[in-house]
Amino acid sequence: MISLKTKYLGLELKNPIIVSSSGLTNSVEKIKKLEENGAGAVVLKSLFEEQIVHEAQKLSETSDYPEADDYVNFYVRNSSVNDYLKLIEGTKKEVAIPVIASINCVSSEEWIEFASKIQDAGADALEINVFYLPKDFDSKADVYESTYFELATKIKEIITIPVAFKLGNNFTNLLRVVNQLYIRKVDGVVLFNRFYAPDIDIKNNKIVSAEVFSSYADIRQSLRWVGIVSGKIDKIDIAASTGIHSGEAVIKQLLAGATVTQICSVLYKNGSGYIKQILNDIEQWMKTNNYNSIDEFRGKMSYKKIADPTVYERAQFMKYFSNYQ
Repeated sequence: MISLKTKYLGLELKNPIIVSSSGLTNSVEKIKKLEENGAGAVVLKSLFEEQIVHEAQKLSETSDYPEADDYVNFYVRNSSVNDYLKLIEGTKKEVAIPVIASINCVSSEEWIEFASKIQDAGADALEINVFYLPKDFDSKADVYESTYFELATKIKEIITIPVAFKLGNNFTNLLRVVNQLYIRKVDGVVLFNRFYAPDIDIKNNKIVSAEVFSSYADIRQSLRWVGIVSGKIDKIDIAASTGIHSGEAVIKQLLAGATVTQICSVLYKNGSGYIKQILNDIEQWMKTNNYNSIDEFRGKMSYKKIADPTVYERAQFMKYFSNYQ
């Protein structure tokens, strides 16, 4: 009997497919549909600190009374937070799968109090989505990294639900960052975040957004590091993310050592019903290879398990393309 059951952040999942934070998870109705189509868990659409600040500033600009700014900031912040807490409460009443809340923040102070409200609202876990663009050439890397560690320490001091950090792939030493988060009792990491990227419209000479959705080829951004991190730090859960567009991609990430996988773009392109196809592909592969559970093959191709782990370290094309003219 083939079973796709797994655990992530201490939570029981019926399968390793998590729908990541996006417009797909911003309402109870959408999440119910994802559950019906087989999702193992969902990460709610993030509450963005930057967006709240921006909305408050826009409202303040329409007022002729500077003393009203504090009230405007308070109102916008609390209104956004309350709406989010209602989403958590409403979703937990309607679905049986784990519901992971998400905070997208740019500071280590603003969202500490909010984390406890998320827990009280019934979220099963919390995903911290944080990124600092290192644009100051006078600042050392550890200045940016310390903010992640400070936030992790404070969050874990005030809540008891599991916490995962969604990380970017541009750290100087990703292994150190993950290990420091593990030392601070963070339960999992998501590898990797997909960020807004600027592009240039050469016809109208203006800055526009680059492609929003991932492609299948983007799996290369995370597969290497899932394999290395899982092999080096085997006591922290890993959610593989970005470029996961098929059952084959899920299997690759699990073989590399991922605990679960997060999907998004493929559902925008194919609809939530595509989850069933992904799950079917995984089951068929497991059947062909005589696996009854995910634990039987998870990490089989990780940095620690393969005969030549240096294949994960190679970064140059010379060996493979030197004969191409």
